[in-house]
Amino acid sequence: MDCYSGKKKDHTVKNVLLVNALLIILFLSDTYGGRIHDKPIADATPYPLPVGSRLLQDLGFLAFTLPQVEILMPTKKPRGQELTLEQQVANQALNCRRLRIEHVNSSVKRCRIVKDRIRLWKKGVRDVVMEICCALHNFRVRLTPWQPMV
Repeated sequence: MDCYSGKKKDHTVKNVLLVNALLIILFLSDTYGGRIHDKPIADATPYPLPVGSRLLQDLGFLAFTLPQVEILMPTKKPRGQELTLEQQVANQALNCRRLRIEHVNSSVKRCRIVKDRIRLWKKGVRDVVMEICCALHNFRVRLTPWQPMV
């Protein structure tokens, strides 16, 4: 029962996506069960990032690093303390950029088979479904390009 997520109270699966500044999906990880955390998925996946690139990630990947890649991540609020004004401004700037990536996620989930309950249990089918939905997103973006991320 590695697909049962206690948080969602349902059987879920998850993938990790790499998106470039033009909001095209460059990389799709394997499909994992819903109870697997994001960081172990990232650790098990070899990312094809060139040296000197920048990776914007959320707090689900808190201790994840790649050699010779700059990691951009919001600052987590310390327990019982507040963030400084500079940290808050930096977090807001990163959130504006991360919001565009969330739009990519919602564009992939526009194909409802990814979002709704999927009853296809045959091995490999969920990977193929996610690959097709990501390919459709890339096709839509190439037809009508979005504004690139700054």
